Amino acid sequence: MNNSSFFQTQKTAADGTSVRLVYDREADILEFFFGENEPATGVELTDHLILRINIQTRRAISLSVLHFSILTEHTEYGPRSYALDKLDDVSEDLRKLVIQVLTTMPVSQFLKVTHFQASPTEQILVTYVESQPDLNAA
Repeated sequence: MNNSSFFQTQKTAADGTSVRLVYDREADILEFFFGENEPATGVELTDHLILRINIQTRRAISLSVLHFSILTEHTEYGPRSYALDKLDDVSEDLRKLVIQVLTTMPVSQFLKVTHFQASPTEQILVTYVESQPDLNAA
């Protein structure tokens, strides 16, 4: 493992949470670490996004973004968006907790969640990853 392929930076989220970003250029993986590391449950959101949360404290611990450069590419219609299709595979309680964590700080500063109205009664949750200007220079 080559240390020069890693870029690390620290940010403070809008809610005051310390966020450490670690980018592996070679693997094209960006990891967001929110505050202190602690035991957590991993939840696969898509084939390329994994959220780790502490279920007891209802707090985000980390977010892994696989193929970061592809996921943050902009198209002529805006950022690439992805269905949160893996949430269909978890319990309703865990799904609700994950959506709450995704739509609040600090996660919501880096990962945006919206929905596609497939029909009058069906909403499909979709997400996109905010580009990180600090990493473009890395």
